[in-house]
Amino acid sequence: MSSPPEKSAPQIWDPALRAFHWLLVLAVVGGWLLGQFGPLKMTLHFYAGYTVIGLLAFRLIWGLIGPANARFAQFVKGPKAVLAYLRTLPARAASHSDGHNPLGGLSVVAMLLVLVGQVGTGLIIDPEDYINIGPLADSVSTSWNRWALGWHHRLGVLLLILVVLHVGAILFYRFWKREDLVTPMITGRRKER
Repeated sequence: MSSPPEKSAPQIWDPALRAFHWLLVLAVVGGWLLGQFGPLKMTLHFYAGYTVIGLLAFRLIWGLIGPANARFAQFVKGPKAVLAYLRTLPARAASHSDGHNPLGGLSVVAMLLVLVGQVGTGLIIDPEDYINIGPLADSVSTSWNRWALGWHHRLGVLLLILVVLHVGAILFYRFWKREDLVTPMITGRRKER
């Protein structure tokens, strides 16, 4: 007598979205490290920023035409859904959302918007060091260059906070909710328990 075939775990994340995620991690972490500790000439920092711009453009398109779980319409929910989901957080049970839960969707939107602001300010920045000038700095006034410089730094701090919250949420789900969020972002499939 043969055993029943194993049920295949459902695919949550498509390969393109997983590649986007990990490339964005590399570009953002690399860009942040280069901005904080890199050489005075920020050429590699700029390349990381250009990579982020390309990835954001891809994510915008994929959020409109990609598979269901990649689409913004699937995970961008209103305040009522976010509050309802917040009430489930204390329970020590995995949520097993097919994609982002309402709170995770809010986190994605926040991170994407901060990244848009970060690369946008980076494009027009001019720190008056005659080296690290954004490619569009000449398109705006000096006051806008100064404004962009200040906001580029502030948004970098905000981005760091969002990344720490993101990693904290992953750890919370792993150890409190007993839900592995990392493996699906690598394999595309959720482990069934």
